[in-house]
Amino acid sequence: MKITTFNCNSIRVRLPIIAEWIRKYDPDVLALQETKTTDDKFPTQVLTELGYHVVYRGEPKYNGVAVLTKEAPDEVVFGFNDGEMDNSETRLIRLIYKGITIFNAYVPQGQELGTPVFLGKLHWLERFRALCEKTLDPAKDLALAIGDWNVAPLAMDVYDSKRIWPHVCHGPEVVVAFKKVCDWGWIDIFRKHIPQPKVYTFWDYRGMHNIEKGIGWRIDHILSTALLAEKSLSCEVDIEPRLAERPSDHTFVTAEFTE
Repeated sequence: MKITTFNCNSIRVRLPIIAEWIRKYDPDVLALQETKTTDDKFPTQVLTELGYHVVYRGEPKYNGVAVLTKEAPDEVVFGFNDGEMDNSETRLIRLIYKGITIFNAYVPQGQELGTPVFLGKLHWLERFRALCEKTLDPAKDLALAIGDWNVAPLAMDVYDSKRIWPHVCHGPEVVVAFKKVCDWGWIDIFRKHIPQPKVYTFWDYRGMHNIEKGIGWRIDHILSTALLAEKSLSCEVDIEPRLAERPSDHTFVTAEFTE
């Protein structure tokens, strides 16, 4: 089973890239973040014609998440459903597909250290850990958490850790918060198969020739419980879509598992 995550940064703009990539690689599951469109404008028909069942929740201009699956999932839940009033429904999808619980997460970026928005990011990660504790058993469940987490937890996850540190995506508070999430029982599938540095998933638009210069970040993650990690065969980053015309600033990350 091939499971892919991609922050598309506007699904309507990036639809040609997504469609071409699907035709070429045929993933079983494709999780999209930052779709940036309302549900009535989501390109459901195009994706359905490509052979997918689609679940999504969006809002104008910001956020938005979607999951494409070859067959209809058994269960779909949007947001945390923990009583807090916020926009988590456009940042988190939890579904069950072929017996696997899959989370598609778009974690807040955080803006600036010390701001209420950054504190909200830390709280968001705390809520995700609490959701795992409430709904899953790491010793029993087959579970996968994928998406744009806006966290580079290791020094080798960024092009120059000393220069960047501390940052809202690469600093002590957010790294600790992400570690607490992983300590619940998540294994980093990306690093299991790609232990070397300088493999990134995001290159900022604002820098000229960032890809050629190796100025990137690894902030898109594929995590799984130990049971599913034992079934993981590979993890790959496809840099070609980031080099395409009108690309997202992220690219596709795919993990393959035995069924």
